[in-house]
Amino acid sequence: MEIKERALDRILRWWGPRGGIAQFHRPTGAVGHVAGWIMGRRSSNVARNRWAAGLLDIRPADRVVELGCGPGVALAALAGRAARGLVVGVDHSAVMISQARRRNRAAVRAGRVRLVHAPVEGLSFEEGPFDAALAVNTVGMWTDPAARLRELGRMLRPGGRIALVTQPRCPGATAATSAAAAGELADLLTEAGFEQLRTEMLGIDPPVACVLGVTPELSAGGT
Repeated sequence: MEIKERALDRILRWWGPRGGIAQFHRPTGAVGHVAGWIMGRRSSNVARNRWAAGLLDIRPADRVVELGCGPGVALAALAGRAARGLVVGVDHSAVMISQARRRNRAAVRAGRVRLVHAPVEGLSFEEGPFDAALAVNTVGMWTDPAARLRELGRMLRPGGRIALVTQPRCPGATAATSAAAAGELADLLTEAGFEQLRTEMLGIDPPVACVLGVTPELSAGGT
């Protein structure tokens, strides 16, 4: 595993300055498939996604949405927990939707995972409210993220949970970089009306921050 991880790191160090970074933001074509293959197998990426899915306290009958599902690593972890529920994965890349479908083929066939090829700005769900939402390293790519989070809050049930994950990849990123990024996500969630915010950290290099919040509960009078 260590040898495989070092090999992937070498590929990324060579490929990144040559246009590879753009493919991780919007994978397209054959090169996008390579980016997705790396995202789905790099041990730090897999650990980050599985860790974040575990923080959402998913219950068996929950309905969950992941925004920017990529190659479907977190979707698989979420679907494993929502065994009687529904997990919806959304991504603006057709390449990522294809890889997520292959990685979750059994759950897709069973109707427990549904995949949507769309940008987050174009979301429109008619399945009913969700119990939880996840976004891993994607909020920074949204236009007007506060507005998108307000819309997402309306898609969640009262008391619905949200987890926003960031792992800064800029040169020299440290724990302080991750903490600052988490603070920005917390501000966005507060602006969007989420409550009971808390931040969890995963101690890899650089550290991963996950900011969690909930939508307001209905008052006793239902308003």
